[in-house]
Amino acid sequence: MYLKFISMIAATSLSCVAASAQWKPAGNNIRTPWAEKVSPENVHPEYPRPQMVRASWQSLNGLWDYAVTSSDAAEPLSPQGKILVPFAIESSLSGVGKRISPSEALWYETEFSVPKEWKGKRVALNFEAVDWKAEVYVNDILVGVHTGGYTPFSFDITPVLAKGVQTLKLKVTDGTDSTLQPRGKQILNPSGIWYTAVTGIWQSVWLEPLSDASISSYYAVSDVDASVIEVSVETRGVKEGDLIQVDVKEGGIGYSTESGKAGKSIASVKALAAGDVPFSFNIPEAKLWSPESPYLYAVDIAVLRNGKVIDSVKGYTSLRKSSIVKDDQGHLLLGLNNKSIFQFGPLDQGWWPDGLYTAPTDEAMKYDIEKTKEFGFNMIRKHIKVEPSRWYYYCDQLGMIVWQDMPSIADNQKNKWEVHKMGEGTDFPATEWAKANYYKEWGEIIAVRKNFQCIAVWVPFNEAWGQFDTEKVVAFTRSQDNTRLINAASGGNHYPCGDILDVHHYPHPNMLLWYPKEVNVLGEYGGIGLPLEGHLWQPDKNWGYVKYKSGDEVLKVYGDYAEQLIQLIGQGCSGAVYTQTTDVESEINGLMTYDRKVIKMPAEGLKAINQKVINSLK
Repeated sequence: MYLKFISMIAATSLSCVAASAQWKPAGNNIRTPWAEKVSPENVHPEYPRPQMVRASWQSLNGLWDYAVTSSDAAEPLSPQGKILVPFAIESSLSGVGKRISPSEALWYETEFSVPKEWKGKRVALNFEAVDWKAEVYVNDILVGVHTGGYTPFSFDITPVLAKGVQTLKLKVTDGTDSTLQPRGKQILNPSGIWYTAVTGIWQSVWLEPLSDASISSYYAVSDVDASVIEVSVETRGVKEGDLIQVDVKEGGIGYSTESGKAGKSIASVKALAAGDVPFSFNIPEAKLWSPESPYLYAVDIAVLRNGKVIDSVKGYTSLRKSSIVKDDQGHLLLGLNNKSIFQFGPLDQGWWPDGLYTAPTDEAMKYDIEKTKEFGFNMIRKHIKVEPSRWYYYCDQLGMIVWQDMPSIADNQKNKWEVHKMGEGTDFPATEWAKANYYKEWGEIIAVRKNFQCIAVWVPFNEAWGQFDTEKVVAFTRSQDNTRLINAASGGNHYPCGDILDVHHYPHPNMLLWYPKEVNVLGEYGGIGLPLEGHLWQPDKNWGYVKYKSGDEVLKVYGDYAEQLIQLIGQGCSGAVYTQTTDVESEINGLMTYDRKVIKMPAEGLKAINQKVINSLK
């Protein structure tokens, strides 16, 4: 194996058995089949950053101490219990199941030791995601503060390390819907389409050793028409004379950076590390990425000093193009690699009954994508949530197109939401702070996710929730990444900007607004409900846009809707999103139950219908 996993060296003398005894899932909510696999000794042990893999790292996931105080209180005198990181404190799998208010602070504390093998290296402390404001202390020294619940951040903690055991503490505060921070569907009083809030660490925490000169990031852009891949590399700490070497190799369908088993080299280029010119590679007999053939190319990057490799990472990219094409009738359509493709998939909320924002295991997270593929879809709309890197990694490997939403800052109760007319909605009264923070967080999200090949569309706003300055936001989004299409406002409010006009209609598919100067899509429809006893979050409170009593009934209605959708495709509709992948809390309109134990419709029949829809675009 390419990865060399270094187990965390516990600073306490607790045995594994004793550690497990301090944790058990909280509450009596329904759980997924993977919940029983979760333990403090083996919680999300996978490498968290699969697009930029280094050989050595150390997971800090596991049992930590926690305490809850008022937000303005000093550090608590003693812990109040154990919490299983990386599950949010509100979740069952955290072992706590406690809700945090905006006036409270959640404190974490753990201990770790730096492996002896890392002597002479700099040590980076990495957080994949913490919701929302994190103040990080190592050995009682503040090493940094981060705001934003959806992006990774890192601190070089080398200067504050002591001999022996190190102490790591976090103070987290989270306004959720009491402020205008991006929070998606989180709400302090969940009901209907709004779900339980999450606070604190909800993705992996880990350490890695770095050389004094190291690779901080890379970005690969493909030119399908010229069969060229360009790779830009960012570094830190390089000296005069240091070189960057980039190797592009054959990878294959489903290539894995974790195995490190790339094919033969296509090209290798060296350049001075101080330069800022992208590395350019001509790819002979180029193989394109698509849902049918998700071919990936390996990208190995190294920093060289005096001919010696002092840092290296393994990554990947692909050749694929997201664009607009025109058919014989003059309709503008979604294009992939210069060919029209009907992009069809479910609205995917990414919520779990036992982990809330966090899948119980890596296998569970991958399962949702695999089932979506098996159901015959070719796209997922990731709905106002940003997933861990590994989720996009699996979409890249499996060949699943992604429309990526920006998590909303509010609902649409303070502005006018207009679905079926152009330019007649009104802006949400966002404060200047909210706008500036939106740009900050949206820019960070795009920056850390744009390297994933699966993403074809950015979606800044949904159904006028917190929507403001749409034209400016579209321009900003394009300035951050001009290689994807922009769906400015899924479900309204609509303005003549961006690349896609997206209307919503429930329950049956319909397009009551068309705009010939943009691609037209049906961004949401469906919501066929089927409550199944024993799999309900709230047995006495559940809803769908329509309700039926059996899977066969649901499949019949789903098929009827598909025929209506095919009629819209003939009129120029170029993509559609069905609500939704799974039940979520009180919503019972999923293709699967919330616990993922039941697929509600006969799977083969569902696949046949979906393939008929996709293939109807000629």
